[in-house]
This record gives sequence, structure tokens and C-alpha cells, in this order.
Amino acid sequence: MISLKIYRNIYLSVLIFVFSVVVFCCTLFNFELGKVSNDDTLIPVTIEKGSVSDIAKTLKDKDLIKNELFFQIYVRLTGKTNLIAADYELSKNMGVRKIVDILSSKDGAKSTSVSITFPEGINMRKVATIIANNTNNTEEDVFNLLDDSSYINDLIDKYWFLTSDIEKEGIYYSLEGYLFPNTYSLKSKDVSVEEIFKILLDETSKQLNKYKSEIENNKLSVHEILTLASMVELEAVTDDDRNGVASVFLNRLSNDMSLGSDVTTYYAAKIDMGERDLYKSEISDCNDYNTRCSTFKKLPIGPISNPSISAIKAVIEPIDSDYYYFVADKDKKVYFSKTSAEQSNIIAKLKKEGKWYEY
Repeated sequence: MISLKIYRNIYLSVLIFVFSVVVFCCTLFNFELGKVSNDDTLIPVTIEKGSVSDIAKTLKDKDLIKNELFFQIYVRLTGKTNLIAADYELSKNMGVRKIVDILSSKDGAKSTSVSITFPEGINMRKVATIIANNTNNTEEDVFNLLDDSSYINDLIDKYWFLTSDIEKEGIYYSLEGYLFPNTYSLKSKDVSVEEIFKILLDETSKQLNKYKSEIENNKLSVHEILTLASMVELEAVTDDDRNGVASVFLNRLSNDMSLGSDVTTYYAAKIDMGERDLYKSEISDCNDYNTRCSTFKKLPIGPISNPSISAIKAVIEPIDSDYYYFVADKDKKVYFSKTSAEQSNIIAKLKKEGKWYEY
């Protein structure tokens, strides 16, 4: 029989062995969780949405952790599996514990987002300027994408409100009028023009979907609705005035009358209002946008600005009126009239009161 002393020795040997294994494993675990080096240089790293193993690979590729498997084990042991997809700045001297703490904290992500505002009524030239001033894109990048027929055709296939009308010969900018004005949060300055357009077009889709039935049952096409709304946007400031201006334009269209809108003439000449006065040759130029041309008795070929939802509603939900004329004073207050004689009297009164524009 084996003596008790031998049993005791075997037990102690096993215990020592197990203890040694545990110590070794703990030492190895701590070593693998430790810092890669003493280098404290911050390294930009983007964590995409994905599995813990995907994140481990990203960190290992950046040489920020020693071992992918031990990273995954630590994450699961600590229960910190909800790692946040974002842009970070991490260093090789952080170690797994600190990195996981950063990736699981909302405060850990590097803030690279950009807030960008596209005001109501701006045209594509100003859209391009805003994009160039707030991102790492150029105005040329914007116009090049607008001229990409393959890209535009893909958009037409994707969005119900985009039609072949935006590809007509004579259109200055294919997406003019279709980029919904608002304030947007972009992920970073490195966002592409294509990504920006998608965000704006998605918002346009969201807004127009609310009135899809009214738009589809309107006598005007969606392109014509946005064209007229873009004019209304620039001719009036308040919702009441927009309703009145829309009714004037619709009445004139129904009676084969010229719209005679200054804002279309400025757009036709590619001049921003207030930039300078128009030349007589520009006023009389009968191109596809200038409604002041005496023989031009229709809508422009396309939108001249990106209209607000109130301007769009003024067109698709028009008020009944018998107005055919309107003018605005220096303070942008709009006056409506039924006849040209009434309009002449209003203008004379405004001149007398010093409220008329003097060019």
C-alpha cells in the first residue's frame, strides 16, 4: 500500500503544477494585454461596425495590441463587448485594458464630425462653395460629379423624384433644386461629394414623401413643381407671400402670360442677385431660364435654387386668387395686384415713399 506520505507528496506536486500553470497563464495573459511599446505617439484608427474579432484585427494591423486572441478573451471576460464604431487616436503604450476602456466609452471617440448648413434658396454655385469651405473637397469636385452622366443616371434609378428632366440639354446643374436645404452633420472633412449628395437627397426624399400623392396627382411634373418652388423661394420671404407669389405664377401660366421673374434672369446670366445690375443684353437674352424674355411664356428649363418645404407647399397646395402681378419693396414686403394698372400705381406709391429699388 502506498503510504499517506506518498499521497501527500503527489497531491503537493499536482498542486504545485496547477499553481505554476495558473501563474504562467496569468503572467502570459498580463503580458499579452500589456503595452506593445513605450511609444506614446497617437495613431489615428477607425473602428468600423463589426465583430470583436474584426476590431481585434484592425488594432493588430495598426500594431496597437500584441495578440488578437487575448484581446477577444479580455473583452468577453470583462463583458465590454459593445465597442463603439468611431474614429480614435490610440498609442502603442496604452495596452489592451486602456484601449478597451476607450473603445467602450462614448467620450473616447475623437470628434471629427463637421456641421454644415445649406441655407434655403441657395443655388448650386453656392452649394459648391459651402462644400469646398467646410470639407476637403473642391468646387471642381462638385461640378465634376454633377457632370458625371453615369452617376446621375444611377441617382435617377434610385430616387423617384429624379427624372430624365434633369439631364435636358440646357440645364446648368443636374441636381439644382433637389438638394434639400438644412443643417447636416457629416462624419468628417474627408467625406466625399457623393456622400454629401446622398445625405441631402435622402432628406429631400424624406420631405417629398410626405406629399408624394399630391405631387403625383398635380398637373405639374415633380421637376416643374420644384422649378416653380425655386422661383417662389427667391421672390418671397414669408409663407403668406410665398402662397401669393405661387398663385400669381400659376395664374399667369394658365393664361399664357410671361412670368417676368427677375430671379430667373439673374440665374440665366449666372449672376447672384446683389452682385451687380444686369446688362440690357442679359435681360433680353431668351435662353432656357430667362422668363423676362417677352416670348418666354413658360417655366424655366429647371430649378434655379434649392427651395424650402414651405415654397414647395405653396406650389402643390396653391391658394385661389385673381392676382396676376406682384412687386416687392426695399424691405422685401410683397404687394399683389390684379392688373398692370394697379401694379403701376403701387410702384409709383413706393417710389414716392422711398421704398422702391433704384438701380
